[in-house]
Amino acid sequence: MKRFDVCGLGNAIVDIFLQVQEPEFSALGYERGTMRLVDLDDQKNLLNRFAKGSHELQLVSGGSVANSVIAASQLGGLGAFIGCVGDDRYGLHYVEEFKDLRIHMGNPVIVGESTGTCVAIITPDAERTMRTSLGVSSHLSDKHIDEERIAHSTWLFIEGYVFANPDTGQHAIRKSIEFAKKHGTKIAVTCSEQFVPQVFGDAFREALKDTDLLFCNAPESMAVTGKETTSAAFAELKQMVPNCVLTDGPHGAFVRYHDEESHVPAFACQPKDLTGAGDMFAGAFLFGVTHGYDAAIAARGANYLCSKVITQIGARLQDDAVALWREALEETRATDVGG
Repeated sequence: MKRFDVCGLGNAIVDIFLQVQEPEFSALGYERGTMRLVDLDDQKNLLNRFAKGSHELQLVSGGSVANSVIAASQLGGLGAFIGCVGDDRYGLHYVEEFKDLRIHMGNPVIVGESTGTCVAIITPDAERTMRTSLGVSSHLSDKHIDEERIAHSTWLFIEGYVFANPDTGQHAIRKSIEFAKKHGTKIAVTCSEQFVPQVFGDAFREALKDTDLLFCNAPESMAVTGKETTSAAFAELKQMVPNCVLTDGPHGAFVRYHDEESHVPAFACQPKDLTGAGDMFAGAFLFGVTHGYDAAIAARGANYLCSKVITQIGARLQDDAVALWREALEETRATDVGG
């Protein structure tokens, strides 16, 4: 019997949510909907630009896979996380918050370093454009990998962004996969962003050889497979990994799990902020399959929680996740999800 349902491996990032109007966004000159890495000074300059006036900065401890582990924990799952934070106020806040969430982090604080931050710039169309300063999270390496936590987890969940650190993060991934295979822990990977398989494709595809479950969205699926349509990408992914989930926004999710396939429709909603939709889906799906739910039902519940998280600001669900999960199951009784 494993102690943890999911052990996440990823960048420990404090998310900073910033809502702006279109003229303000245009003045930044950023490509809409992208995530770009920036250095610490650039991040400080961006934050200083909006520090005064009517802009409220909302801080939430997260990171892509960390958000998924949080989602699983909110649903009643038991989570662990491997990542690094600094000993600044962001890092100490991060550790304390994860204690409150009952997520086991070990000893992630590195003295004298700055905690990573991600500024999520939210425009009126609900799109988010992210600028991330990895800070000490980029130091995550094989020496930080805790064999015991991985051994006691049903799933190891690897964040795609970690592949973007060839000198440190890729070594951490290889070590974590080694421990997972040694202890019979299943391995899940998320692309995180389409540039990951595009730029770091060799390391990414090497990891896929040992991956039990891949999460990706439509653009990411095409980046992984080189196909030009979502349906062609999904078909190709079946040849690359045993199980895969391809999310396609309002078009729902395509699921292949334990040789069974389903298309699970999305729930209609009016989005305010698309941040964390994929993270929420992955966390809820992993909760579902580790708690006895069929994959199609788990995906249905995950889609429902996604529809709720994107109608608020921020990647962490503010409503009662357990109650929403029950609502999703009630909806499912009257809906064919096997499409």
